[in-house]
Amino acid sequence: MIWTILHIFEITLWVIISFSVFYVAFFAVISLFYEKEDRVAIHAQALYHRMGRFLILYPAYKEDRVIINAVEQFLLQKYPATHYTVAVISDHMQPETNEQLRKLPITLLTPAFEKSSKAKAMQYAINQMEGEFDNVVILDADNVVRPDFLDQLNVLCSIYDAIQCHRCAKNANNDVAVLDGASEEINNTLFRKAHNRLGLSSALIGSGMCFSYDLFKKNVFELKTAGEDREMEALLLHQEVFIKYAPDIHVFDEKVSNQDNFQKQRMRWMTAQVQSLLSNLPKIPKAILHGKVNFIDKTIQQALIPRSILIVLLAGISVMMTILMPSWCEKWWILFGILALSLFIAIPAPLRISSFAKVLAIPGLVLRMLKNVLHMDHKNTDFIHTEHTT
Repeated sequence: MIWTILHIFEITLWVIISFSVFYVAFFAVISLFYEKEDRVAIHAQALYHRMGRFLILYPAYKEDRVIINAVEQFLLQKYPATHYTVAVISDHMQPETNEQLRKLPITLLTPAFEKSSKAKAMQYAINQMEGEFDNVVILDADNVVRPDFLDQLNVLCSIYDAIQCHRCAKNANNDVAVLDGASEEINNTLFRKAHNRLGLSSALIGSGMCFSYDLFKKNVFELKTAGEDREMEALLLHQEVFIKYAPDIHVFDEKVSNQDNFQKQRMRWMTAQVQSLLSNLPKIPKAILHGKVNFIDKTIQQALIPRSILIVLLAGISVMMTILMPSWCEKWWILFGILALSLFIAIPAPLRISSFAKVLAIPGLVLRMLKNVLHMDHKNTDFIHTEHTT
C-alpha cells in the first residue's frame, strides 16, 4: 500500500515538473524554424524617412559607478541630437555624480522618494518632462548601446508600438557572470525570438524597451510593484498590444558577477514572478473568453519552475531514483535529457562551450535561490537594488 502511494506521488511530481520542461522544449524547437523575412519592415526601411522624437529615460538608483559612462556612450548617437532627449532620474545618487551629469547635454531629474522604485522614477519623469515625443526608450544605468541604436529603432517604431531590444552581456569576468549571460540569452531565445516566430508577443525584460509615447504614458501610472516590466507586459497583452523582439538592436547589460548580487537579483525576479502570477490568474477566464492568447501564455510563463532550480531538481531526483528505485528512474532521466538538450539549443552557439563549462557553479547558485523561496514575501513591493561592480 505504501509503495502504491509513493508511486502515485512520484508520477504526480513527474507530471508537474514535466510541464515546465516541455514548455521550454517546445519553444526551443520553434526557435530553430526558419524566420521569414519581415517584408513590412523591409519596405518601411526603404521608404520611411520620418525622424521620430525619442525620450530616453535612465532610472538611476544609487548608480554612481556606471551612469556617467552609459550616458556619455549614448550621446554618441548618429541620430540627430534635436530629435532625442536624454533624461536621467537621479535617485539617491551622490552630489558629485549629479554635478558631472549636469555638464552633459541631458535633463537631470532629482526626485526625493521615501521608498524608491523604478516605476516611481518613470512616473516622475513623465510628469516632469516637457515637450512632444513620439517614443520613449527605457534603459538601465549600466546599459550601453551602439551609435546606430536610435536609427534602427526609428524604423521599427513606424510599425510597432512596443519593442524589446536584444539585451546581451557586456561582461563575462567569472562563472556567475557567464551563467547569468547564458540565462539571458536562453530567455531571448525562448520567450522573445521563438514567441515572435509563432506570432506571439515577446516578453519584456525591464530595459532596452521602446514604446510609443502615448501608450507608455497611458500605462506607466498603473505600475505599482518592483516587477514593473512584468506589470507593463501584462497590461499591454491585456490590451492586445503586440510586443516585437528586435534581435539585431543590441543593448549591452552588465551581468551580476558575485553570488550575493545574484541572490538579490533572483529574489527580485522570483517575487515579481509570483506577484505577476497572482495578479494575472483572476483575469484568465475573461482572457480565455476573448481569446487573448498572449495574456494566457504570459500567465503560464509565470507558473514555470525557474530553470536553474529545474536543472538541479531533475538531476537530483534522477540520481536518487537510480539508487533507490531503478525501475522508476528511466522517465526522470529522459526528462532531464530533454531539458539539457533544449537548453543547449536555446543557448547561442558561440556561448555553448563556455556556458556548459560553468555548470558546476549552478548548485551553489540554486541553493541561494532556494533560500530566497524561504524568505520571499509575495506582498512585498519594495525595490531590491542590485549593485554594479564594473
